[in-house]
Amino acid sequence: MPKKPIKQFSVEWLQILDEQGRPDPQLLPALNPKEIECFYEWMVLTRVFDEKALSLQREGRLGTYAPVRGQEATQVGSAYALSPSDWIFPAFREMGVGIVRGIPMRMLFQYWSGDERGSDVPLHQHYFPTSIPVGTHIPHAVGAAWAAKIRKDPTVVAAYFGDGATSKGDFHEAMNMAGIFHLPVVFFCQNNQWAISVPVERQSASQTLAQKALAYGFEGIRVDGNDIFAVYQAAREAVEKARSGGGPTLVECLTYRIGDHTTADDASRYRTEEDLKPWAAKDPIKRLRKFMETQDLWTPDYSKQVLAEADRRVNEAIKEFEEQPASDPADMFRYIYYEPTPPLKEQMDDLLNFLRDHGQEKKS
Repeated sequence: MPKKPIKQFSVEWLQILDEQGRPDPQLLPALNPKEIECFYEWMVLTRVFDEKALSLQREGRLGTYAPVRGQEATQVGSAYALSPSDWIFPAFREMGVGIVRGIPMRMLFQYWSGDERGSDVPLHQHYFPTSIPVGTHIPHAVGAAWAAKIRKDPTVVAAYFGDGATSKGDFHEAMNMAGIFHLPVVFFCQNNQWAISVPVERQSASQTLAQKALAYGFEGIRVDGNDIFAVYQAAREAVEKARSGGGPTLVECLTYRIGDHTTADDASRYRTEEDLKPWAAKDPIKRLRKFMETQDLWTPDYSKQVLAEADRRVNEAIKEFEEQPASDPADMFRYIYYEPTPPLKEQMDDLLNFLRDHGQEKKS
């Protein structure tokens, strides 16, 4: 008996702006000039933050830091599509997402300095603390989406991760549960093509990472991650679908990690300058700038103003961060759970008693 297909699948590719900033007018999202300017300004702010964070790390004023250069469109475009009431579960390279959401840059600097207060995100921000273990936060995001569905809450949950996380069991278990229960979650995969020193082709034999969603019963789409319009459009559609009860989506943003994996890494040991050259032409900020020039939204003077304002804001955040009083050693116990568990409470009390007995206690 001959074999016959049960079902056929496909994965869509979305690009709206080409590398010269020329749009497909039929796909261009309905954005007003102010929103387009916001896209540009947030991406510039993210890049300035990133450059200054790298400088601070090299000067010993921050700990290990994960550069975000080249991924600004993926982060800004997706974050803009979310509502303030939606929950965000970041990995560790989502500085642009945090900036758009309104996380104080002072707190981002605190986090990368090892100050636990940088993880004390105000509850109204609906933004979970940074997750360093690869992929472990993705099931938590699905759990939050499940809770929202049970409560009939129109909240959407966004989980951010890289291509390397798609090789983790946490990713697959989360995707499976999201598909089975038809949960309001959007999985944003920033495929920057390197999981530390491992290229994406060694992570998966699949042609795309987006197609992994098909195995779990929902849609996956690959977008040009350096095209902020494509990212925003795909993210907006996925968020609207999730909010209306249409279930999850995996959005794979194809981008590139221009810098090292972190400041503890040396990417020149596993890739060459030739690898970087094609991606220099795909720079997301330059691409949007070229489009804005054709719309009379960008001038050299405007660019200088945006850069100066970004520089001022980041320097102000650095000043605020470095003027913070020294952190309390007991803070390491305070921002893990909403209320410390009994074992952590016992350890914290032991530490506070030790500090008190040695005249070093800061607060109870």
